[in-house]
Amino acid sequence: MKMKRIAMLLCIALLLTMVFSTTAFAAGTGDVAGAIEGTWTTASQQIKTVVNKVVFPAIDLILAVFFFAKLGTAYFDYRKHGQFEWAAPAILFACLVFTLTAPLYIWTILGL
Repeated sequence: MKMKRIAMLLCIALLLTMVFSTTAFAAGTGDVAGAIEGTWTTASQQIKTVVNKVVFPAIDLILAVFFFAKLGTAYFDYRKHGQFEWAAPAILFACLVFTLTAPLYIWTILGL
């Protein structure tokens, strides 16, 4: 009885898979690479705009907050111990400068 139930479930799953799956054709000629390249050229400008206007500013904001917070904690450590630790603020500043200037050159590196 249990084997019949398992066999019935497998048959139903196979039938549903066959009903809901479709065959994908690439532009009628079977040129899958051409279809992918066409999609990429259409979407690349939109991706570039979103990355320039949303992703980079979000990363810049996060890095700026971390930089100023770390600069503040480094100052308070300096007041407490008398020694200013430059490594963490310098690294965060370098990353902030990198991400602020990245939209100017990242797209030529990627070839877009």
